[in-house]
Amino acid sequence: MWRRILALVAKELLAVLKDAKSRVVLIGPPLIQLVVFGYAATFDLNHVPFSVLNHDRSAASRELVARFAGSPAFQQMGALDSEHGIPELIDGRDAALVLVIDRRFTRDLALHRPARVQLVVDGRNSNTALLILGYANTIVTDFSRDWMHDHGGQAPPAVLDMRARYNPPLNSQWFIVPGIVALLTQVVTLLVVALTVAREREAGTFDQLLVTPMRLLDILLGKSLPGLLIGVLEATVIVLAAVWWFGVPLRGGLLPLYLGLLFFVISVTGIGLMISSLAVTQQQALLGAFLFMVPSIILSGFATPIANMPAPIQKLTLVNPMRYFLVVLRSVFLEGGTVQSLLPQYWPMALIAALSLLAAGWLFRRRVY
Repeated sequence: MWRRILALVAKELLAVLKDAKSRVVLIGPPLIQLVVFGYAATFDLNHVPFSVLNHDRSAASRELVARFAGSPAFQQMGALDSEHGIPELIDGRDAALVLVIDRRFTRDLALHRPARVQLVVDGRNSNTALLILGYANTIVTDFSRDWMHDHGGQAPPAVLDMRARYNPPLNSQWFIVPGIVALLTQVVTLLVVALTVAREREAGTFDQLLVTPMRLLDILLGKSLPGLLIGVLEATVIVLAAVWWFGVPLRGGLLPLYLGLLFFVISVTGIGLMISSLAVTQQQALLGAFLFMVPSIILSGFATPIANMPAPIQKLTLVNPMRYFLVVLRSVFLEGGTVQSLLPQYWPMALIAALSLLAAGWLFRRRVY
C-alpha cells in the first residue's frame, strides 16, 4: 500500500517540480510577497511630512520644533508665515501635520501656566491621524517634562511609565511577519492541492489512475502528501526569513510551532482536496481556491482583531483554520508559547482537518462513482 502511495507522491512532486511555471509559482511569488508584506504592511509611521507655524520664535519653541524634526516619525517640509497657508498644505497632502505654536508660548512656560500648542492633522485617514496625534503627544509631553525638570515648576500629577510586554520596541513587523507565515503557507498549499486533480482531469490521465490497483484512499493520500510537504517546506523558509532577516524573536520552541503547522497544513490540504474534487478544470480550481482564501484571510485576525467584528461574523471565524494558526504563531514567536498553553488552538484545527478530509473523501467517491 505505502509503496503505491509513495510512487504517486513522487509522481506528483515530479509533475510540480519539473514544470518551470510551477517552480516559479512556488518559489518566486512567496518570496516577493514576504518582502512586500514584511516591509510595506506596517502599522508604524515614518517620515510623516509636517510644517511649522511658529508665532513665538523663541529658544523654547525652536527646541520643541527640533524635537519634532529629529524624530524618525516626522520630516519637516518647511515653515509657514500665517494661518492662511494651512488649508493649502493639508488639502494638497503636502503635509499631514501642521504644528502651530502660540506667541505666548515661552511666557506661559516661564509663568508655569499651560503653554498653547495646536496640532492640525489631516483626518482623511482616521487611523493615520490617530497615530500621528499619538506620536506628537509623546513629543510634547516629553518636552514639558524636561522643561519642568530644568526650569522648575509643578510636576504633573501622574506620569505614565509605559512598557510593552512581548514587544518592547513596539515594532509592528513583530506582529505582521509571523502572520505572513500562515498567509503564504495557506496560499501555496491550497493552490498545489487544488490543482492536483484538476490537472489530471484536463490531461485525461485521472481516469487511467482510477483503473490502477490503487484504492480511493491511496489516491487521496498520494494527492495530498505532496501539498503537505511543500507547505511545511514553504513555512520553514518563511520562518527562517522572519528570524534571520526581519529579526522577529522566536521565544518558543519548534515543537509547538511545527505541531500547529502540521494541523494547519492538513486542514488546508483537506479544503484543497474538496475544491479539487469539485473542479473539472484548473481554472475552476484556481477560482475555488481564491474564493476560499480571501474570506479566510479577512476573517483570520491577520489585519483586524476578531473581537472588533460583529458577533455573527465572529462565530463564522470558528471554522477558519488560519484563525487558530495565527494565535499559535504569534504566541510561539512573541510569548514563548508551549504545547500545553496552545491546546485550545490545536484541537479545533485537528477537528477541521478531520472533517475536511472526510468531506473530500466523500466528494471524491461521489464524483468518481
